Amino acid sequence: MRFKLWFGLAIVVSSIAFSQPTSSHENPFDRENCTYKGRPLYGKVQKVERFADLKVQVVTAFPDLKVQQVNAFPDRCGQWQWVDAFPDFTAQTVEAFADLKIQYVNAFPGVP
Repeated sequence: MRFKLWFGLAIVVSSIAFSQPTSSHENPFDRENCTYKGRPLYGKVQKVERFADLKVQVVTAFPDLKVQQVNAFPDRCGQWQWVDAFPDFTAQTVEAFADLKIQYVNAFPGVP
């Protein structure tokens, strides 16, 4: 009887330990829709030092998103207009543990 109890407990514990991650643990970056946690990755962006909506690391190769800085009409994936007030989202530049890696480009913004 004890063997069956321990064997059943071992099966339950192993099934929990080796279960597949749920959707809440999946990558929040949606490449197809150009969003991060449901927020579009284009628009008016304000640079902040802390409590940002998005932490980005600027790279020169293999980015998650190519960003084009524009002066008006940031309405395509990867087009960002820097503003001081009323942003669509805020961004903080970090050296490590970034939500996204971005590369600044002059043309063809978006997901590579």
